[in-house]
Amino acid sequence: MRVLITGATGLIGSKISALCHEKGIDVNYLTTSKDKIQHKDHYRGFLWNPQNKEIDTRAIENVDAIINLVGASIAQRWTSENKRKILNSRVESTNLLFDTLSKNDHQIKQFISASAIGVYPSSLQKLYFEDEESVDDSFVGKVVVKWESAVNNFKDLGLKVSKIRIGLVMAQNGGMLEKLKEPVNFNIGAPLGSGKQWQSWIHIKDLTQIFLHVLENQLEGNYNGVAPNPVTNKEMTKEVANQLGKPLWLPNVPKFALKAAFGEMSTLLLSSQLVSSKKIEQQGYHFEYVHLKPALEDLL
Repeated sequence: MRVLITGATGLIGSKISALCHEKGIDVNYLTTSKDKIQHKDHYRGFLWNPQNKEIDTRAIENVDAIINLVGASIAQRWTSENKRKILNSRVESTNLLFDTLSKNDHQIKQFISASAIGVYPSSLQKLYFEDEESVDDSFVGKVVVKWESAVNNFKDLGLKVSKIRIGLVMAQNGGMLEKLKEPVNFNIGAPLGSGKQWQSWIHIKDLTQIFLHVLENQLEGNYNGVAPNPVTNKEMTKEVANQLGKPLWLPNVPKFALKAAFGEMSTLLLSSQLVSSKKIEQQGYHFEYVHLKPALEDLL
């Protein structure tokens, strides 16, 4: 089997590429940087530029499935310029892949895309499943709707389409944990806002294995990429501090201070998504990290 991965050199993509190699799956990948191109039998890079609608069509030769992970970081100030970059990096790249498959011969049967749990409305009570129809009215909600809509177009080409709605990724280098560690390390860690907001997290190892589980079992539809036991922001901050052996002595950071510091992007810190992992478990996936404490012990 050979897969084409977009965003293969990023946090999640590099781990998925490594897991593919372990399982004997060959990887093609697309990059905008000539410096990142390698040409090995099992790992081959190709240039593309979604902004200019340019792509090396050799990237799709002998490929069975596409894993689509590309997208500018959402954790940056939401200026109008950055908002455009965040949205376009997801939608333009997906549309370029669609056009490429539409116009060229290929053997691709499956399209698996990253997505985000930010599509679900913020709630302290409601448990969200994949069939939820209401959408969060934030910028993230709008981005996810447009992104998933572009991904759904691949069904028109007869491909099996699946979307992994990713939660807060716990990893050693990058992701949510990196941002949580910094203030705690300087003894200025504190819960954000009320601290009651739900944070549906996932260990990077489980997330990469879910992508491979969906690939190998040719699953279709939406799947939440979250661990079975979400925690509140207060619980998460406390557990990170425990693992690092640091005190939590400051009061909660008030909502107005977060809004002053981060502007509209403070939505990411204050929104509450209590999200279920039941559907992927019913499809035979067994989590390695079910609870936050062992996940943090492994990473910290």
